[in-house]
Amino acid sequence: MARPTPLIARQPWPRPRDVLELLKPITWFPPIWAFMCGVVSAGQPLGPRWGLVVIGLLLTGPLVCGTSQAVNDWFDRHVDAINEPGRPIPSGRIAGHWGLWIAIIGSALSLAVATLAGAWVFGATCLALACAWAYSAPPFRLKISGLWGPGIVALSYEGLTWFTGASVMAGGLPPAPVLAVLLLYSLGAHGIMTLNDFKAIEGDRAMGIRSLPAVLGVRRAAIIACVVMAVPQLAVIAILAAGQHGWAALIIAALLAVQLALMPRLIANPVARAPWYNGTGTTLSVLGMLVAALGLGGALPI
Repeated sequence: MARPTPLIARQPWPRPRDVLELLKPITWFPPIWAFMCGVVSAGQPLGPRWGLVVIGLLLTGPLVCGTSQAVNDWFDRHVDAINEPGRPIPSGRIAGHWGLWIAIIGSALSLAVATLAGAWVFGATCLALACAWAYSAPPFRLKISGLWGPGIVALSYEGLTWFTGASVMAGGLPPAPVLAVLLLYSLGAHGIMTLNDFKAIEGDRAMGIRSLPAVLGVRRAAIIACVVMAVPQLAVIAILAAGQHGWAALIIAALLAVQLALMPRLIANPVARAPWYNGTGTTLSVLGMLVAALGLGGALPI
């Protein structure tokens, strides 16, 4: 009688390059950008805080964001087996339960590293990881909602990472204007996330994912996305102007004016032009984040 194959032989250790592919480094840029905006918005010299900044970069990029990608791929493995069979988990390059173990280990490592950056960063990391698991995993699986799914991603990618950057520089809770601006940009990012849903409307309907384009139709969803992207920027301009950050407010107003000029073209054909708008209007919004951070941090003239 043949001896049973050892478990380790059926579930070999994944190769580092396959783990790296699972963690999707290309997705780390947006949260790292928001983290650096947080660093700048604090208006503090780097000085002895450079070590905390390095910790923050690791947290927002490869650790928390990377872990969120592993969580998502594990709970989407059956769908990916149909739509993206070449991904590390459905292809068998990351076999057995290794995908789940990588997600768990990444969560634990993120929490351990976050303890080095203070209580506020640890709290933000806990919330970000909770969002990552709630977004992808049952019973919540918030990704199926066109309201909660983009919202929780926007909060994690923009707000919590900005908060982390500002907190490591401030040594605690960031000031109220910084908190207000990061929350507004998180709200605006909901619209940006909605733009990504235009590429998979039929698939979302077939899989029961209630994205805004799938539920409301492309035109109404595009109008809502544009409003959600624009209104928070108006509020940011008002906050900066009230705080005597006149140049920052003026620059963001100019960036927003260009976005408003581009939006009718997006609304006319959202399915075809969402990628185009991401490369134009969304880029201008993201640049506005940096301008707001520079204004709050006192790096621009009043």
